[in-house]
Amino acid sequence: MQLDIRLFAGLAERLQTSVLPLSVEGESITADGLKQKLTELYPEAAAQISVSFVAVNQNYAPGDALITEGDEVALIPPVSGGDGSSSVQEASADGLYCITDQPLSVDEVTSKVLDDNHGATLSFVGTTREMTGEQRTVHLEYDAYIPMALAQLELIGREIAERWPGTRCAISHRIGTVDVKEISVIIAVSTGHREACYEASRYAIEKLKQSVPIWKKEIWEDGSEWKGHQKGPWDPTLPPSV
Repeated sequence: MQLDIRLFAGLAERLQTSVLPLSVEGESITADGLKQKLTELYPEAAAQISVSFVAVNQNYAPGDALITEGDEVALIPPVSGGDGSSSVQEASADGLYCITDQPLSVDEVTSKVLDDNHGATLSFVGTTREMTGEQRTVHLEYDAYIPMALAQLELIGREIAERWPGTRCAISHRIGTVDVKEISVIIAVSTGHREACYEASRYAIEKLKQSVPIWKKEIWEDGSEWKGHQKGPWDPTLPPSV
């Protein structure tokens, strides 16, 4: 069986490829078995592989999930939401969730959730800060597994609608280079009352940072580093701590 494993962020850098071809004996392999095989073949990346999750057909896979030829397989290192290609603009069918390499507009994203019957609207805006302690950031670079990231953003929207019925949610995330003071993410939420609006907005950003396959690389004056729970433990399938 022949598989092509998609790699991202620091894991792709370590193995110097974004697509890793892999030959596997038999007609299937479990997600845990795949990680074990990759660890044996690439011991230099063992630490990163151990804390990564396998995604099969754009869904996080449990360790006993079977992978067969023809599946779309990715190894997802801990997320933190690299460089994006030019003119990237991908959105969900309803337009509420978007990933783009273009500047984001708070007014545009917020307009998607305005409702005549909602008395509360919040827009969370994440921007690049210059100083983290004594470390000066020049800019950030974001990479994403775009189709799965969009699916995970839509899942966040569905979970919010179940927890806070009637809530409207829209999320846009930028990839590629994001300079200091520029916007990397906008989460807009509207509800009938302010308490639910605060809660839903907080849930959205915490869940995004936990499970959406978007990675952030900090570029400094004297170096760079992929951010996130790169040493684990990390489980994107658990509910966020809010």
